[in-house]
Amino acid sequence: MKRLQKLSFCALLLTSLAFAGCGAPQGSTTGEQAPAAEQAAAPQTMQVNLSTGEPNTIDPGLAEDIPSMSVARAAFDGLLRLNEKGELKEAIAEKYEVSPDGLTYTFHLRDAKWSNGDPVTARDFEYAWKRVLNPETASAYAYQMYYLKNGEAYNAKKAKAEDVGVKATDDKTLVVTLENPAPFFPELVASVTYFPVNQKAVEANKDWASKPETYVGNGPFVLKTWEHKSKIEFVKNDSYWDKNSVKLSKLTINMIEDANTELSMFENGDLDWAGSPLGDLPLDALESLKDSGKMQTQATAGTYWYIFNTTQKPFDNKKIRQAFATAVNRKEITESVVPFKSTVALDILPPTMALNPDGYIKDGDVETAKKLLAEGMKEEGITKLPELTIAYNTTEVNQRIATVIQDQWRKAFGIEVKLVNKENKVHREQMKEGNFMIGRASWIGDFNDPINFLEVFKGGLNTSKWENKEFLDLLAQSAKEGDAEKRKEILKKADAIVMDEMPAMPIYYFTYAWVKQDSVKDVVIDALGFIDFKYASNEKK
Repeated sequence: MKRLQKLSFCALLLTSLAFAGCGAPQGSTTGEQAPAAEQAAAPQTMQVNLSTGEPNTIDPGLAEDIPSMSVARAAFDGLLRLNEKGELKEAIAEKYEVSPDGLTYTFHLRDAKWSNGDPVTARDFEYAWKRVLNPETASAYAYQMYYLKNGEAYNAKKAKAEDVGVKATDDKTLVVTLENPAPFFPELVASVTYFPVNQKAVEANKDWASKPETYVGNGPFVLKTWEHKSKIEFVKNDSYWDKNSVKLSKLTINMIEDANTELSMFENGDLDWAGSPLGDLPLDALESLKDSGKMQTQATAGTYWYIFNTTQKPFDNKKIRQAFATAVNRKEITESVVPFKSTVALDILPPTMALNPDGYIKDGDVETAKKLLAEGMKEEGITKLPELTIAYNTTEVNQRIATVIQDQWRKAFGIEVKLVNKENKVHREQMKEGNFMIGRASWIGDFNDPINFLEVFKGGLNTSKWENKEFLDLLAQSAKEGDAEKRKEILKKADAIVMDEMPAMPIYYFTYAWVKQDSVKDVVIDALGFIDFKYASNEKK
């Protein structure tokens, strides 16, 4: 998501002008209702909100958080896609076969077009996948392509592009060869990173994904306008192969960071959806929204955590990292700060992927934490900790959690920790650059397998900069293990190493919470927490 980012939330803003096409026909002065057939044909629009503000990118090959991926998902279509029931179905691929050894996938493409009129071909997928892997692209999600034969080698400049296991044998046939069998590969193929891009558009303009005039997609919607830091508007793509499944004529994604404003707009009818996975609900309103029956919730495969920068003192010391993680009272956070939106996390792996259901941390064990801190400081030869900072992107939830943890560490260790908040894009960049000590982050699974979380701690997404050879060897070993139970045991060992070394401190597992207008139907939020508006409808009366 994904580096979850704020791994996904729905968007808001603008006014009821967006709904001018609904209800009585324009110019009507009789006050009478339009005929049923005319009402049924009225344009359907939807207003949502992106509470993190401006998406980091809407290039599917570079997207690494839920906001960016959600926008890209509206404009693009992959070989496979989840339907309105959350079932994995063929999309641009009309059908596909898998070899008996699980190493070769052959996808047969249907007739489809890009928004500029070009045909979508197998070569578009080959180009897009190799573009993600190309080290010059610097895609943080390149590791998601390592399942392709020689994918990792090409990304590491140890193989050529032509050696990668993806080949368009003709315009309608894509042959994919894997490094090792990966039963979750079809699920991965449906993810944003595996979407195609139009080679002509990408190579004509390096900033092709920054404005509507040059943004070429092949999905349910076409980018119409992008008012930066204000709103993104999509309109239905009449060239889309499955256009009959698309009910919305217009989708507006607003960028309002204040949760109270978001809820107020929803209550005034200016938003059709407020809250997860793109937006946010005010924490103080959760109880009343739950009691009213308006709020809907859904557990998802995501973990909210703090990352320790293991290259900076004192967090280059394992025991000090363990101490700070052990001192946190997660129960207090889940019950008093984010009720209905969280459950205590004692492992980086969410419950759907848990290899040790009991977890690894004693929640809020201050005595053990003090002991670990003393031992760690002795190992470092220090008697006083340097100034410590918690960096987080600006939201109400992040601010309150940081304040609570700041207070918990003050009481446990008698120290003061400075809070540093930045807008989402700046925060993410500073995390990547290593310009932090303790940084708020999160992860929402791209597919339902522990490897997807464990691989966060290697490669481009590993902002902690933690390294452990045994851990990396176990991940490599798991990729080659064909026996499911043996592979599970290997990954369990890797998970235990991460939780012992503590490059990241899990805090809670995500539960999405949102409210929607009664007229809104068939918005897909899958078990991993991704949102899709392809099938959404909004028949307002």
